[in-house]
Amino acid sequence: MKPFSEEDKSSNEIDLLLVESILQGNREDLEKLILRYQQWIYNIALRMVWDPVDAEDITQDILIKIITKLSSFQGKSTFKIWLYKIVKNHVLTMKKRTYETMLSNFRQFRTVLEDLTDQDLPDKKSVPVEVPLLVEETKMGCIMGMITCLDREQRLIFIMGDIFGLSDTEGAPLFEISKDNFRQKLSRARKQLINFMDNNCGLINEKNSCRCEKKTKASIEAGYVDPHTLRFADHYFQKVKDVVSDKTRQWDGWMEQAYMKLFREQPFKPSPDFPLTLRKMLHSQEFQDIFSVSMADQSS
Repeated sequence: MKPFSEEDKSSNEIDLLLVESILQGNREDLEKLILRYQQWIYNIALRMVWDPVDAEDITQDILIKIITKLSSFQGKSTFKIWLYKIVKNHVLTMKKRTYETMLSNFRQFRTVLEDLTDQDLPDKKSVPVEVPLLVEETKMGCIMGMITCLDREQRLIFIMGDIFGLSDTEGAPLFEISKDNFRQKLSRARKQLINFMDNNCGLINEKNSCRCEKKTKASIEAGYVDPHTLRFADHYFQKVKDVVSDKTRQWDGWMEQAYMKLFREQPFKPSPDFPLTLRKMLHSQEFQDIFSVSMADQSS
């Protein structure tokens, strides 16, 4: 699939053909549509809530909403903007997840970092994976966690705008605001993150004492890093920078460029096989009844 931020009429035409076929009862094309968007939805959800298990549940809930609302699509926007409005409405109104409560602002996050005492790296014989992988897991988990310190709207605008390259032309109708307002909200979110990182994180600003390798062992002891089940650093095939359309995007100044590079160096993780997990549901009598009502509404 091509990135949702890419202006591509042929991609929208494919979406429209799939939707038309689905509304005529073609379940195979429904699975194709899910496959086109599931990875993007999952990676958005993961950055909203930090935890892969929660992100999987959220993605499945969103896919079910998309399926059951499909007959309401009227073509007033591109299909992907219609779809991402469902994503937006769901993640902005869903029940708060565990890590949203734990890391809901930058003050809490700073306290967490301070509580993780500096220690030497764990003995390589005491862990089931290579130690550098644990350091990378600590780094990526920390960067991902910082995003949860933004309020939900800021978080989503930052994820979709700066990380995944949503333009103001697409972002304005999606968030139902003006292009100027979208850019302003995106800029405020970016500045809050960079300000926190530049005052606390040693990845770019070497004057800061916080170092991923010093926090790794404490992160394991606190449960933020599980050597047996890595959340972010294990078995991913792409980085965000590999899939966004605006690969050469320029931010204001070297500092913004440096910090935004960190977010785009994060994994674009493979999503679970939602067509497989949804297949039984799609063929259950209860879901077929829902789907039949949806199709009836379309034909009436």
